[in-house]
Amino acid sequence: MTSKPLWFPPVSWPTGFRNEKPRTQGVTMIFDKGIGLVSFHDLLEMAADHIDFIKLGFGSAALYRPEILEQKVNLARRYGVEVYVGGTLGEIAYWQGGYEELLAGLQAVDIRWVEISDGTIQIPSRERRALIRKVTDRGFQVLTEVGKKDPRQTLPLPAIIRQIREDLAEGASYVIVEGRESGKGVNFYDSKGEIRDDDLEAMVEAVGKVDALLWEAPMKEQQQALIKRFGVNVNLGNIPVHEAIALESLRRGLRSDTLALAIEEKARQEASAADNGRP
Repeated sequence: MTSKPLWFPPVSWPTGFRNEKPRTQGVTMIFDKGIGLVSFHDLLEMAADHIDFIKLGFGSAALYRPEILEQKVNLARRYGVEVYVGGTLGEIAYWQGGYEELLAGLQAVDIRWVEISDGTIQIPSRERRALIRKVTDRGFQVLTEVGKKDPRQTLPLPAIIRQIREDLAEGASYVIVEGRESGKGVNFYDSKGEIRDDDLEAMVEAVGKVDALLWEAPMKEQQQALIKRFGVNVNLGNIPVHEAIALESLRRGLRSDTLALAIEEKARQEASAADNGRP
């Protein structure tokens, strides 16, 4: 009787060590715009080992029947994934004076993470800090988001830096760097989706806590650039549902884009070692 051969990954991933779940660094957040339960289950069955958060975007959670929302939350948690609702829903609740009711509703369906943002409305810094404290006091973990959704309201770099520092000091677990669904014309992305490197480097140098930043990067070129800059365990979000496995392949060097980077780096290391070994 012959046994079926086991399926093994490569001896090592070309791009180096990849944090496995459960993890706090190298997280992936998937952007769910309202897929059905069958597709949601398929996503988890195929890719849950590589997903940390699923964000229900566009306020879409408010359009779900309660039992559907509960099923998504419970199903995801069985696979080791946390579900949370996008920040715009919280902005609406704050604007309409119903924030406490929103938190109670989230607890009723066992959502444990809350995103706090002011991408569309204006929330004064003191009120934003108070919201973070309120949410954490209620037992939630907090993600905040910096940046405006309207390119005409782009925050100056010093304001972004100050907000990130304040959010982390108040207890936010992650600060999401706004990138929207398109990845274009917001924060550090220009109208074509390319990263403004000088601004990004200035912000990273000033903030320091790169591990607490979660970069919205819906485009493959953005993901590749951020992996090249920060390594395979950079936190990435707003990943389209159908791109979960593709992103993990990119992280691990299973796609030509990052495999080429790994090959170049190894060649540099070998050349450096050879130079250091010369008499």
